[in-house]
Amino acid sequence: MDIRAVMAALPHRFPMLLIDRVVSMVPGKSIHAVKAVSVNEPFFQGHFPTRPIMPGVLIVEAIAQAAGVLAVESLGLAGSGKLVYFMGIEGAKFRNPVEPGCLVDFHVEFTQVRGAICKFTGKAYVEGKLAAEAQCTAMISDPPRD
Repeated sequence: MDIRAVMAALPHRFPMLLIDRVVSMVPGKSIHAVKAVSVNEPFFQGHFPTRPIMPGVLIVEAIAQAAGVLAVESLGLAGSGKLVYFMGIEGAKFRNPVEPGCLVDFHVEFTQVRGAICKFTGKAYVEGKLAAEAQCTAMISDPPRD
């Protein structure tokens, strides 16, 4: 999936869209998505000016976004207007920093689907080294009404 397909699956837009493309996906099972981290990312202005490091919370958000694409594509929700809401995180661990110039590989797997609730486990890698990992819970819901 290129960026246009990712944007069709997720409501996120710059600067909060943190997935650039999907390398591979096995619907109902797993996804491999990537982000090319540029020195021009807005968060690097303050985190940290003398040693830019991608905030851990944004790495976890990218894992959740990859999970969202997996859920939308696996559950046939594309074009339905349904949203995947991030509900919880467990076991987040940060192993290595993500710096400008990195290509981050996100590997996310379904661990459970019960009705509208989905659980995932995700890992972020840079050059084959584990940068972060977390388990996420999400809920499939109708968009809010105006």
